[in-house]
Amino acid sequence: MAFLRQKQDPAGPNAKRNPPSSPRTLREAANARPAKMSWQTYVDEHLMCDIEGHHLASAAILGHDGTVWAQSADFPQFAPAEITAIMKDFDEPGHLAPTGMFVAGAKYMVIQGEPGAVIRGKKGAGGITIKKTGQALVVGAYEEPMTPGQCNMVVERLGDYLVEQGM
Repeated sequence: MAFLRQKQDPAGPNAKRNPPSSPRTLREAANARPAKMSWQTYVDEHLMCDIEGHHLASAAILGHDGTVWAQSADFPQFAPAEITAIMKDFDEPGHLAPTGMFVAGAKYMVIQGEPGAVIRGKKGAGGITIKKTGQALVVGAYEEPMTPGQCNMVVERLGDYLVEQGM
């Protein structure tokens, strides 16, 4: 029954060494979160960031009720009815398609998004992307030369991160 014997430590039973990392310690390290950032930092550093020499025209993080958590200097103010209509489109995808989406009174044509998760709008040479998370709306508006794809990437990347963090 040699296979049942415990392996002998070549350094001896009283050898001093660093304790091995326990699975709990590794798990804790993997789940460790970076220091908390303010919502304004998320807007300034993650939404208004430079992408191939371009950046969003404006951006914000809002609560589902339209309360502004943080915004860029030029972010337009949503009317309460506009937030209500946007939230309804997340609950009932396609709700905004016939009438368009209004943001600060400006009408955007609703283009393909992700039902229940992302609404995209187009207006002239610009547009808007809105990503819904569990508690927030991440909003980015762009004008040319920034492309719709660049706007989508910036907004959805932050939105996906917030979803992963339970936000």
